[in-house]
Amino acid sequence: MVEPADRPSTAGHRLGAADSFGVSTLEPGLRPPAQPAGRQVSIRVQMLDDTQEVFQISQRSVGKVLFDLVCVHLNLAEGDYFGLEYQDHRKMTVWLDLLKPTLKQIRRPKNTILRFVVKFFPPDHTQLLEELTRYLFALQIKRDLACGRLVCNDTSAALLVSHIIQSEIGDFDETQSWQHLLHNKYLPDQDAIRDKITDCHRQHVGQTPAESDYQLLEIARRLEMYGVRLHPAKDREGSNLSLSVAHVGVLVFQGHTKINAFNWSKVRKLSFKRKKFLIKLRADPAQSAHHDTLEFAMASRDCCKVFWKICVEYHAFFRLFEEPKPKPKPILFTRGSSFRFSGRTQKQVIDYVKDSELKKLPFERKHSKILSHSGLSPHSPSFRSQVPKESAASVQQADRLDSVRPGHRGECNGPEEAPSATSGLRDAVAAAPGSDPIPSRQSHRGTGSSPDPQFLNPESPGSEDSPVGSHRVVVNGNGSLNGVPGPCPEGHHLSPLTSPLLTDAGCVRNDDEDEARRKFPTDKAYFIAKELLTTERTYLKDLQVITESFHGVAVKDEAFPDSATSLISTSYDPVHEFHQGFLREVEQRLAQWEGRSNAHIKGDYQRIGDILLKNIQGLRQLTVHLQKHSECLVELERVCRSSRKAEAACRDFEQQRVCYLPLNIFLLRPLHRLLHYKLLLERLCKHYPPTHEDFRDCRAALADISEMVLQLQGTMMKMENFQKLLELKKDLTGIDNLAIPGREFIRLGCLSKLSGKGLQQRMFFLFSDSLVYTSRGMTPSNQFKVHGQLPLYGMTIRESEEEWGVPHSFTLFGQRQSVVVAASCAAEMERWVEDIRMAIDLAEQSSSPSTDLLPPGLSDNKLTEDGGAELESEDELSGSRSSLERPGHRGNTTVHVCWHRNTSVSMVDFSVAVENQLSGNLLRKFKNSNGWQKLWVVFTNFSLFFYKSHQDDYPLASLPLLGYSVTAPAESENIHKDYVFKLHFKSHVYYFRTESEYTFERWMEVIRSATCSASRSLSSSRKDLY
Repeated sequence: MVEPADRPSTAGHRLGAADSFGVSTLEPGLRPPAQPAGRQVSIRVQMLDDTQEVFQISQRSVGKVLFDLVCVHLNLAEGDYFGLEYQDHRKMTVWLDLLKPTLKQIRRPKNTILRFVVKFFPPDHTQLLEELTRYLFALQIKRDLACGRLVCNDTSAALLVSHIIQSEIGDFDETQSWQHLLHNKYLPDQDAIRDKITDCHRQHVGQTPAESDYQLLEIARRLEMYGVRLHPAKDREGSNLSLSVAHVGVLVFQGHTKINAFNWSKVRKLSFKRKKFLIKLRADPAQSAHHDTLEFAMASRDCCKVFWKICVEYHAFFRLFEEPKPKPKPILFTRGSSFRFSGRTQKQVIDYVKDSELKKLPFERKHSKILSHSGLSPHSPSFRSQVPKESAASVQQADRLDSVRPGHRGECNGPEEAPSATSGLRDAVAAAPGSDPIPSRQSHRGTGSSPDPQFLNPESPGSEDSPVGSHRVVVNGNGSLNGVPGPCPEGHHLSPLTSPLLTDAGCVRNDDEDEARRKFPTDKAYFIAKELLTTERTYLKDLQVITESFHGVAVKDEAFPDSATSLISTSYDPVHEFHQGFLREVEQRLAQWEGRSNAHIKGDYQRIGDILLKNIQGLRQLTVHLQKHSECLVELERVCRSSRKAEAACRDFEQQRVCYLPLNIFLLRPLHRLLHYKLLLERLCKHYPPTHEDFRDCRAALADISEMVLQLQGTMMKMENFQKLLELKKDLTGIDNLAIPGREFIRLGCLSKLSGKGLQQRMFFLFSDSLVYTSRGMTPSNQFKVHGQLPLYGMTIRESEEEWGVPHSFTLFGQRQSVVVAASCAAEMERWVEDIRMAIDLAEQSSSPSTDLLPPGLSDNKLTEDGGAELESEDELSGSRSSLERPGHRGNTTVHVCWHRNTSVSMVDFSVAVENQLSGNLLRKFKNSNGWQKLWVVFTNFSLFFYKSHQDDYPLASLPLLGYSVTAPAESENIHKDYVFKLHFKSHVYYFRTESEYTFERWMEVIRSATCSASRSLSSSRKDLY
């Protein structure tokens, strides 16, 4: 299909592509369209890295065939941002029309070279979801700089070039950098600012090529000439001007200065007549209407037509939801042009990439001298010493947060990135295509002396599409696993950051073993008692996180004052010691109940109420310590706020694998455990008849624990809200005064905000006094950048689906501004509208005025996201890197899961999740695997955490469940076992098997609490809760 042109290897081979297979960007999920029969013609295409490739097409093929071949050749999923341009016989640069035959457009194919370049420049580079796409955009910026098309001041030019050099040669070395600048021309007047370039390059130490691409695009998008292609014209007075088109509309330039812009919302029609290009504007009642049509004279009719075509395509690509339908052909006469935009719109491209299971294949950066992952053996020491860093491409893979080793709040890159070799090995999971990589935290102190077991992402496409009996998992797009490490059939190698532990090959149970399992008692009371045992084991491990792991860090680092360390120790150590004895009693009783003890006698030991009553009465003596736990949370926050050393120590501790949840949640665990005892006792009392010998003890224990819960209920609710505000503060950047008295968290989640750029995904946070909307940061800090705040006092809300033509949309009318947002579905819209109305009522009933969350400059002005002018200054451009220097990754929090799954969670849901916690052994099976793998599973915080056994100190993987569905498997799935439930999300499917009907129902119950919003069932009691 592709022949080399003056080179020994093709670009497809460099980018890891197969010779003739791939995914067409214009026909999602299909190969390139079949070419019509006929003579083959060679077409030469110059790529953005200046290489040339020759493609064979039929002489009757339309332009779309050639364009698809190029995209498939590059393995480019987001090819719709690009186009093929060439010089026609009039020496005019035009775009290849995808709907017309190629040879009717290119008269002399042997003498014509088409250029593969960027055609549509999005306003926000975070909308580019693939790293390869951003790399190609970076090459386009580099080319525009070199030819003088991207005009900017010296500061901006130096910053841009410094990021290009960083991606090509790596960290700053004075001699190497100086020689590189001497031999490479990045700017027309490069010598004049060479010192500035080297000064900027010094600041990029440790930055990977992928991060350099991101920073390059971050700076370039703020420039006035970003993506601008000037078309000479004259106004009515004969003044020389230039016209251009962008995502916002038609722009008018005088020289390189923008003097006017006509937004798409103001343009009624674009047309041309002979040499005149006409812009018809919508009538503005505030102005006279005689200037509603603007005329611009261009050099020729052809010039007008070329510019008109690109305007039509820009408008369709950025403003429409789907490709426009072709007009029916007239029977007799034609009027006007039949030209239309062909291809997917930007919205379709984003949705396709998010929803597709695309392989991330390694690619080579032609001009980069930095060694990439794809060029190293996975078993080599240099490969093992590299640090996986965040790839913005992997960040944006929607709905794939599914299989991870939990805790590390960052995301690892695909194999194409070249991480800094100066950093130490960070325990991380190699990202598998089809899953959202969330690597593990680095193991620091207190994690044991045994080697850190790595885990294999169980949600890669290979885990579902592999042949039965040979369970194959794709790692970083190249590798498979069949139980043991080693090269796979394709010749790739297994990542050293994996282990067969969490694949079904690691621990397979056959049918004979299943039948030979021990027969346990069948009484429901036994299974309730066993649930007490399994959850008590997990609870004791959580207490050890505070009393052992965190205490060891606090004492060793001396980051905390003695008063704070003493307060935490005296409050939690007695509770931990008490529950150790409680757990031993429960374990002994269950052993006797199951017949695993010589002292078992029917009737004497088949009960649990006596142990519960005894220990709950003992627990009441510890109430004074339980009441201090809220004080510990407040004191820890105060210490972290006043001491950077203490804040860094807490942040580092949260990076450890043993701290698989936010630290503050562990501090509240003893209060949560009281609720669990109460629910377990309620189930026991409901199960037992009043005449049962265990009923009296259970009822007495229930009365005692209910009294304790009632006594601590107010403190518990306040602390849960305080803890949630503290956690959200870590996820948001630009807000310092979030956790203030009187502010209540209500809901967080994704909504699409309608702006001048169309619908844009935003993360909304609803509090009792305001509504804040943000966008996700694309840096290793993974925080959300605040865009605006809407005070709730005086706000009104109105459904506006018919007004704007956007499904599930509603308008928020605030005192300072109005916002139109759209939910992903009708149920989501109902939840948001209900909660916002309730919050408005709370705000109007509150006597205290709302406090601005944002700095004055940010809260009072309309933000640049809606297309306002953005100032280009050295401080602003340099500031784009500051977030990269902020340590601590946040990639596996509930906020990020909601962002990727496009859903929302309320405080009511969090409260229900506190009650619905469960632990125990489950058998897990993948979609196309034979055996069942036994795992210890903990359900908490809307996620399943997987362990090899209950004795492990930290989980090996996690599965966030927001957005998942839980059902029983269908007959067609051939799961011929009892008590099996199925978890599925899009193409990801897992089967879990329980030991009894009771445990099956309990797991279904708690998982449904995470996968289905609790807001509808508890809506009547929300105001009481808040």
